[in-house]
Amino acid sequence: MLADKKVCFLGAGAMAEAVLAGMLNKRIVKPGAVSITNRSDRFRLDELVYNFGVVADANQKDSSIQDADILILAMKPKDVHSALEEIRHLTNPNQLVISVVAGITTSFISSLLGHHAPVIRTMPNTSATIGLSATGICQGETATDEHLELAKHIFESIGMVVVVEEGQLDAVTGLSGSGPAYIYYLVEAMQAGAVKAGLEEHTARELILQTLIGAAHMLIETGEDPAALREKVTSPNGTTQAGLDKLRSYQFEEALVSCILRATERSKELGALLSESKS
Repeated sequence: MLADKKVCFLGAGAMAEAVLAGMLNKRIVKPGAVSITNRSDRFRLDELVYNFGVVADANQKDSSIQDADILILAMKPKDVHSALEEIRHLTNPNQLVISVVAGITTSFISSLLGHHAPVIRTMPNTSATIGLSATGICQGETATDEHLELAKHIFESIGMVVVVEEGQLDAVTGLSGSGPAYIYYLVEAMQAGAVKAGLEEHTARELILQTLIGAAHMLIETGEDPAALREKVTSPNGTTQAGLDKLRSYQFEEALVSCILRATERSKELGALLSESKS
């Protein structure tokens, strides 16, 4: 699908590296067909050239952008406006533009480019660095199903992909985009509780991580509703029941629901701010 495509990354941060590594590890593109650019960090580009064998020659930056079949926008949200204004004259409507920039809509990207190139917007998460991202993607107005499949093929190299409407991508951001941090916070709390209960920290950590892995696999492999699985391990008046009752007393479920809704709301706020400040 990507065998004859040239790909150019605009931005060289951690997410760009994760997507790049996934594409190369899955052999869906050859290193020589990939170029990567950033504004000023030459050391970072040299590092990616050394690690992956891609093209990152400052003297070829313009031609790399012009010749690319696929442009992957991986700069910081605050830099999107200036970056696209700087390179818009090098782009054309036949290129596929894929964004991993949080909060920036496909229509805003199109307005900055000044033409109707197909735009796909994505929301991976930091687990992309180990090939286990949960990525939401959506297509802009001029993107076809073929463009969407191409983008899916790329992001499946770093994990699983779900297609959503663009209006739902803020919810994806609030759920899976920010989700790893919620899990890490949960692990912190469980570890603190285990230490207070008398376990050594390293022992607690090992038990917690395996418990998370096992629970996730139970959900995946059984396909059962989480409530049903919870009930199966909850004996009346047992230890699990006592623990769950304490969580309910602290409104655990309400806190998580509010957490996701607030993160979703903040994603919308930041997107609006970025668009309005540059209009």
